[in-house]
Amino acid sequence: MKLTILGGGGFRVPLVYGALLADHGEGRVTEVVLHDLDDRRLRAVSRVLAEQAEGVPDAPVVSATTDLDEALRGAAFVFSAIRVGGLQGRAADERIALAAGVLGQETVGAGGIAYGLRTVPVAVDIARRVARLAPDAWVINFTNPAGLVTEAMARHLGDRVIGICDSPVGLGRRIARVLGADPKHAFVDYVGLNHLGWVRALRVAGRDELPRLLDDPALLGSFEEGRLFGADWLRSLGAIPNEYLHYYYFNRETVRAYQQAERTRGAFLRDQQARFYAEAADPGVSALRAWDRTRAEREATYMAENRESAGAGEREEEDLSGGYEKVALALMRAVARDERNTLILNVRNRSTLHVLDEDAVVEVPCLVDAGGAHPLAADPLPGHATGLVCAVKEVERQVLSAAESGSRATAVKAFALHPLVDSVNLARRLVDEYAAAHPGLGYLK
Repeated sequence: MKLTILGGGGFRVPLVYGALLADHGEGRVTEVVLHDLDDRRLRAVSRVLAEQAEGVPDAPVVSATTDLDEALRGAAFVFSAIRVGGLQGRAADERIALAAGVLGQETVGAGGIAYGLRTVPVAVDIARRVARLAPDAWVINFTNPAGLVTEAMARHLGDRVIGICDSPVGLGRRIARVLGADPKHAFVDYVGLNHLGWVRALRVAGRDELPRLLDDPALLGSFEEGRLFGADWLRSLGAIPNEYLHYYYFNRETVRAYQQAERTRGAFLRDQQARFYAEAADPGVSALRAWDRTRAEREATYMAENRESAGAGEREEEDLSGGYEKVALALMRAVARDERNTLILNVRNRSTLHVLDEDAVVEVPCLVDAGGAHPLAADPLPGHATGLVCAVKEVERQVLSAAESGSRATAVKAFALHPLVDSVNLARRLVDEYAAAHPGLGYLK
C-alpha cells in the first residue's frame, strides 16, 4: 500500500515513519513517497528515515520527489502536512500581528487567518489533483489551520478527506492519566472546532469521571490544563478546554507574554530547524541523532509563553512524545483493514452540532471503519461555547470565500469578525501588511 506524504521534507515526518515501522500487520503501508518543493529538505529527512529503518527487515520503501503528480499517482493514502510560506512565513504572521497589538499565533486569530488565506488556494489545488490522479485515495490532512483546510479540501473530495490533530488526543490522555484510567478504555466526549474544543465528559465503563476531577483541586492542579487555566475557571466552565482556548480566555496576558518574548515561536522554529537541516546535510553526522535532539527541544518549549504567563511550569515528560502520528496510523488502519475505532477527527458536521450546517467541518469523536469517519451524536454545547464556535466558523467561511473570489474586502471581513481582532480599521491594516509580506496573497484585489 502506497502512502504519499506532502510536505515530505518537513521536520515531523520521521514521527509518521516511526509509527509505520512499528506496524507489521496485513495491509500495512509498504511504500512511502515523500513530496516537497525543497529537494535539500527531502534529502535530509530521507537520511533520518534511512537510519530509522536500519535493522527493520520489512521497513516501508522510501522514495522522494519534487513532482506532485508523480507523488500522487497510485496512492492509497495521502498525508498532507504542507506549510505554505515555510517557517519564515509563520514568523512574519506572528510578528505583524504582535506589532499591531493582537495575538500572533499560526492557527488562532490574525496569524491563523493570514496562514489560511495563503494556504487554502494551494490545498484546493492539491484536492483537485488528488480527485483526478488518485480518486480512490483517502487524504489525511494535518496542514494548519487544520479544520479550515480540511473544509476547503472537502468541497472537492467530500468525506475522503479527514483532518487530524494531536491536541484533543493529548488532552484526553492527560485527563485519563490523572484520573487513574487507561486512555485506551476511556471515551472522551470532546466537541468543537480544531483548536477550539472542550472535553465535557470522560467515560470509563459508562461512568463519567470528569466530575471527580473538577471537584478535586489537587487533581486539577496536577496536569497541564489544570495549571494553565486554573481550577476555579475550569469548575466555572464545567469542562476542560483545549489548550488553545488559553489564547481566548487569557488573551491580554498571552499577547503581553508573546510581545515580551525574545523570539516568536515561528522565529524560534525557523532558526532551530535551519540548524537541523544544515547539520543533517553533513554525511559525517547522524541525521537521526540530530533530529532527536532537535525534536526534544521543540517539544519541551511548546506553548512556553502560555505556561509562563499562567505559572503552569514545565511540560510533563509523558507529553513530549508527540501523538499525531499515532492518530494517523490508527486512522489508516481503521480504513484500510476495516478495524473499527473511535477517534477524535475533523470531519463534516452532518447533524452533529445543530447550530452549524452539515458541511461545516467540526472536531468530534468519530467511528472509523472501511467507509471512513462517521461523526457520533453529541449533546448541544453550552451558550458560551456555541457563540465562540459559531463566530470562528463564520471567520473560516469568510476566509474560504476570500480565497475563492480573491476579494480583499472579504479578507478584511474575515479579520474584522474574529473575536480576537477588535477593530475594522485594524483588520484593514492587517490585510495590507500581510499582503505586503506574502507574495502568495497577491491574488487579493
